[in-house]
Amino acid sequence: MSRSPVARHVGALALLLTAAAACTNKDAAPAPDKVATAGGEVAGRPATDAHPLPAAGMAGGLTDSISTQADRGRIRGAETAPIWLVEISDFQCPYCKQWHDETFALLDKEYVQTGKVRLAYLNFPIPSLHPNARAASEAAMCASAQGKFWELHESLFISQPSWAKMPNPMLAFDSLASAAHVDGAKWRACMSSHAAVPLIDADHERSKAAGVQSTPTFFVGDKKIEGAYPVDTFRVAIDAAIAKARGSR
Repeated sequence: MSRSPVARHVGALALLLTAAAACTNKDAAPAPDKVATAGGEVAGRPATDAHPLPAAGMAGGLTDSISTQADRGRIRGAETAPIWLVEISDFQCPYCKQWHDETFALLDKEYVQTGKVRLAYLNFPIPSLHPNARAASEAAMCASAQGKFWELHESLFISQPSWAKMPNPMLAFDSLASAAHVDGAKWRACMSSHAAVPLIDADHERSKAAGVQSTPTFFVGDKKIEGAYPVDTFRVAIDAAIAKARGSR
């Protein structure tokens, strides 16, 4: 896997934005660029001069086989893409689902599949808000170890309204993994041993170190965007980041 860093700097963007909602960690103090709303959630605004997450080698130094394989599986797009889009998300967060349902497929088609952007997903479950989120992250990362992360990414968000309410969602996750054609025995062994937990914890710590306090949060190059903004916001940010990256070569 390439060890290329995220593009260093993205200039200030003139974005016409409406407030975008996000799920926030109740244990973290609100950042100055956020406005509190009811229910412990926030309306996020893009933050300039953010410290970006490393674009490759997301596993944070973990070298066990599950972490290595799962890390590789949650990255998509050409290695030659000029910029990274890093999605930091919680599978049970309704605003993460909103972004997935409204924006993900469009950006994937326009930028990832055309070789312009490389996309990586980092786990940031917030158990104080979403009790099934960590298990969902484990389900996705155990599937990722078999190259099936994006299938679980899709099905977990689509079916979120059903499994989010379950006292024990494991049967639902098992069914989703089976539908994705994973090796069931290996997936269940990964789940029962919690083999993906070190990678999920590394994602969480790395994201916190980069200033992440809510989901969904994104890094477009080194531009941080907090909240489920519409697709045009990301188009503007991505196009500016690509232009900057190409201009610096």
